[in-house]
Amino acid sequence: MGRVSERVCIVTGAARGIGRAIGEALLNEGAKVCFADINGEQVSEVAEANRSRLNGNSDNVTSAAVDVTDREQVRAMVAHTVETFGRLDVKFNNAGVNKPMNFMDVTEDNWNFIMGVNGLGCMIGMQEAARQMIAQGGGGKIINTASIASRQGFDNVAPYCASKWAVVSLTQSAARDLAKHDITVTGFAPGVVATEMWEQVDQDLMEIGAAERPGQAMDEFSAEILRGRVAKPADITGTTTFLASKDSDYMTGQIVMIDGGMTLV
Repeated sequence: MGRVSERVCIVTGAARGIGRAIGEALLNEGAKVCFADINGEQVSEVAEANRSRLNGNSDNVTSAAVDVTDREQVRAMVAHTVETFGRLDVKFNNAGVNKPMNFMDVTEDNWNFIMGVNGLGCMIGMQEAARQMIAQGGGGKIINTASIASRQGFDNVAPYCASKWAVVSLTQSAARDLAKHDITVTGFAPGVVATEMWEQVDQDLMEIGAAERPGQAMDEFSAEILRGRVAKPADITGTTTFLASKDSDYMTGQIVMIDGGMTLV
């Protein structure tokens, strides 16, 4: 039996990158997973690919289109998951965005976009998951995606850093409030991970003059990683599956760094 066998999980931001890898790792360990993303068509394709991959266990997969900043859509995603699988045990608030701008050029629109998805979206996701877990009884687990940017500020991504500091604070606040319902709230903080998001960030940094060539930003960040290389999504999922499993039942309010030793705190 897998570490998360029969546990019902939602993963947002699951159409690609870390989110997709988290969902697939959970499936591999026996979970039932709703892959959720604002890109409904793409996340549906991800779910279908996993149905084919799982063969006889294809009933363990579903998908949902969701804008995590829209409470009604988040409620609909939770309701769809419960209608499909009967309950909700684990919620990953993983959806996130970034749009680098030099500090002095940051606009209200840039700030509101990033804080909306990464901050407000995380809070709404926790609230709606917790409401379902409280109603059904039996506790649950909420797991949030932070970042190395939640531990120190970077000049070209100030709103992103602020949003991920917000994730840490929200994780602690929710952990204190939800403990009485046997709901744990934890998070993890990736460093540099080779995903489509980092490819876009790399392009954005060149556009604002913060990098001169493709791959420069990743190379410069990689030089500070004690493990000597950027992460792959598979480097993250051992920890995320642990956080979703019974093995982490005594943890709450904590953020686990998974950055190859880049930020020592």
